[in-house]
Amino acid sequence: MFVTSEGPILHADLDAFYASVEQRDDPRLRGRPVIVGGGVVLAASYEAKALGVRTAMGGAQARRLCPHAVVVPPRMSVYSAASKAVFEVFRRTTPAVEGVSIDEAFLDVGGLRRIAGRPSEIAVRLRAEVLAQVGLPITVGVARTKFLAKVASGVAKPDGLLVVPPDAELEFLHPLPVERLWGVGKVTSAKLRERGVRTVRQVAELPEAALISMLGPGSGRHLHALAHGRDPRAVQPGKRRRSIGSQRALGRRSRSPAELDEIVVSIVDRLARRLRGASRVCRTVVLRMRFADFTRATRSHTLADSTDHTETLLCAARGLLSAAQPLVYDRGLTLLGLSFSNLDSHGAVQLALPLDQPSRPAMSAEATALDSAVDALRNRFGAAALTRAALLSHDAGVEMPMLPD
Repeated sequence: MFVTSEGPILHADLDAFYASVEQRDDPRLRGRPVIVGGGVVLAASYEAKALGVRTAMGGAQARRLCPHAVVVPPRMSVYSAASKAVFEVFRRTTPAVEGVSIDEAFLDVGGLRRIAGRPSEIAVRLRAEVLAQVGLPITVGVARTKFLAKVASGVAKPDGLLVVPPDAELEFLHPLPVERLWGVGKVTSAKLRERGVRTVRQVAELPEAALISMLGPGSGRHLHALAHGRDPRAVQPGKRRRSIGSQRALGRRSRSPAELDEIVVSIVDRLARRLRGASRVCRTVVLRMRFADFTRATRSHTLADSTDHTETLLCAARGLLSAAQPLVYDRGLTLLGLSFSNLDSHGAVQLALPLDQPSRPAMSAEATALDSAVDALRNRFGAAALTRAALLSHDAGVEMPMLPD
């Protein structure tokens, strides 16, 4: 038996991924503030972040903050290729790799001490191999749990390595701001800070019941456990995502119902194709909206049967948008997104009792064949080879690269 004072989990996270790829490929950009994306910031180099530029910020605001930034158009195929190359390095390091997104993953190296050394030594080699083989800086956190490994990588950025010893976990964690807790976003952070809770230590000092009364049962128990360093989740290789989604920033300009419908059609087309490509089906369609006053709203509809049929999903999405039109009219829409959840493998059968509605006929073979034919043409000739007449003049925006499902 080998005993080590280091945790077995690595969280590896590429630094400012899109911007780092641009700086890798164009030496003139190195050391300069780089913004990827014009209308909306898709990524910013650390030189631009130092001046306040953030992902998802409007391009005009970003250029005001950083007037000397170099703005470059996104190259999604290049980023996808870089991600695949990095994940190859991950998988050569250990078979226990759980991808989180195209630029980060958890790795369990607990069983590799005899052949590869301590986790920190493995992390050093991993960073060197990613830099040498892919040309990108990567930050790694090493800890006993997934949560602490992720926090460690966040603290160590950019281009760093941080090991959290098991006997010093709370010493490392408790001085950090509450925003470092996994799941604490703007809303939860505001609730905690309004009550004078600013550090993880202050969260840990609160009784679980007090957190539950502030944040609800789920969030309260979750944050109470994390603040005490408890996270039982294991690294899960091959873990499939629980939802897929896409969103479109609209800016401040008012959009007509016809324009919003075009955006919904474009997003549903894209997501339904991804569903079928992954041999998945879904039951729930979720509409996400952000308004001009920065408030947000979510609406969802759960279908009676799981499906990957484009027209069925589009009908549900259109119904949600139609019902939300009064909100859109009153507040002005600045972001529109859709996601499909309650995912299952294709062919899964959900037995249902016909209590709420009469049974409906099964999806026609013609409808399924149409979706399959459209997918085949797009896979062979490109996504733009075949489109709906309603989308001929529509700009679908940037399609973000995704991890394979």
